[in-house]
Amino acid sequence: MIIDERLSVFIDALQWNLPGELAELEQQALEDQVPIIRRPMQTFLGFILGMTQPASILEIGTAVGFSGILMSEYVPEQTSITTIEKVPARIRAAKANFVRYGKEDRICLLEGDAAEVLEKLCAQGNQYDFIFMDAAKGQYLNFLPDILKMLPENGMLITDNVLQDGDVIQSRYAINRRDRTIHGRMREYLYRLTHSEELDTVILPVGDGITVSRRIK
Repeated sequence: MIIDERLSVFIDALQWNLPGELAELEQQALEDQVPIIRRPMQTFLGFILGMTQPASILEIGTAVGFSGILMSEYVPEQTSITTIEKVPARIRAAKANFVRYGKEDRICLLEGDAAEVLEKLCAQGNQYDFIFMDAAKGQYLNFLPDILKMLPENGMLITDNVLQDGDVIQSRYAINRRDRTIHGRMREYLYRLTHSEELDTVILPVGDGITVSRRIK
């Protein structure tokens, strides 16, 4: 938790109610220990999508489909939503949830390793106005080149879980040895985003930390 947990609970209580029956899906995911976006990120996504109204969305990291369903609630019916997942159990759960919530015709689930799927989408010349990345943190750097090729001018890239519960500010020697690779890659990812001539980026202490990047050229 980056900010005081009591403050976070207070803010969530003031401003956020999940649309439809998504609260039930959220609770089930938490009970099954499936990582889904936190309440502050849910709030932010709903707000930014309501404001930008993108025509096309790409999500990297479907999990059980919670965030894809959530995003569909804040964009027009004609907005295309594509999401990528490689874990078989999560793919099955996501497909079932898309049917359960009547989203099977609105959300396209692409199965496979994200790096391979992104490469194919890139080769096909796909473009997405809004890209939401919530996958393996150690792979964010590897995904970035293809993402930039598919992000048009003024397109937005939102990346979740970039501050690692605050550990990203620590020296690598203060991090558990098994986590040092991810720690180093995340710091490099943040540097790339904030020093890129192609992107205008802000880092926000929302949830576990997010970056909001706009393609400027």
